[in-house]
Amino acid sequence: MAISRAQLAKELEPGLNALFGMEYTRYEGQHAEIFDTESSDRAFEEEVMLSGFGAAPVKGEGTGVTFDDANEAYTARYNHETVAMAFSITEEAVEDNLYDRLASRYTRALARSMAHTKQVKAAAILNNAFTAGAFAGGDGVDMDYIGSTTDFHIGVEGAGEDTSWYLQAGPALVSPDNGEADVEFSGKIGGAVAITADKNLNLYGEVSFITVDDFNAANVGTKIGVKYLF
Repeated sequence: MAISRAQLAKELEPGLNALFGMEYTRYEGQHAEIFDTESSDRAFEEEVMLSGFGAAPVKGEGTGVTFDDANEAYTARYNHETVAMAFSITEEAVEDNLYDRLASRYTRALARSMAHTKQVKAAAILNNAFTAGAFAGGDGVDMDYIGSTTDFHIGVEGAGEDTSWYLQAGPALVSPDNGEADVEFSGKIGGAVAITADKNLNLYGEVSFITVDDFNAANVGTKIGVKYLF
C-alpha cells in the first residue's frame, strides 16, 4: 500500500517545528565482531568436521603398527535467506509535503531497516542460545542448552529452638535437549541446627532425589555445609 497524505497529515500544514525519529545513535556492524562473513552463490553451504585420529599407542619391538580410521564427525548446514522490503508514495503526498523530501527520507529509513534486520538476525543466535531446538549446531546440540527440570512441589517446614527443617515433593517436568519431555517425581528434605550459643552459625544439610526411566530408578543428591547469619 502506498504512503499517502493520510499518513502524513501534519506535514501538509504550516507551523510544524521539526521532524524527528531517525537521528538516534545506531550501533552498526556488531555482527562483524561475532561472525565471519563469506559470499556464496548456492542455496546453502555445508561444513564437515573431521574426527582425525586418536592418541598413538606404544609399539613394542617386532610388533606391527596400529592403524586408525579417520571419519567425518558431523555436518553443519547454513541455509541462505532472502530479506526484502520496499515502499511507495503517492504523487500527491510528495507534491503537497511542506517540510521534507519524502523519497530521500524513506530511502534512508529503508536502508536503516535492512541494517537493523541483519543485526537482529545475528544476535538471535546468542539471544536464543539457551532455547532448545532454536539454533542447534552440526552435532544437533544447542549452544548452551543441555535440558531443564522444572519442579512442581508442595512442602512443609518447621522450626524448633535451635533447629529448622523442611520437606517438599511433587512432579518434575524433565525436558532433555533433543528429546521428548517426561514427568518424573522429585523431592527434598533438609534441615539446619545452630552450633553456637548466639545461633548465628548453623550446620545445614539436604537430601534430594528425582526418579528416572518412568520411576524405575532414582538419582539422589546431598548437600552439607555451614552458614553464618549476619
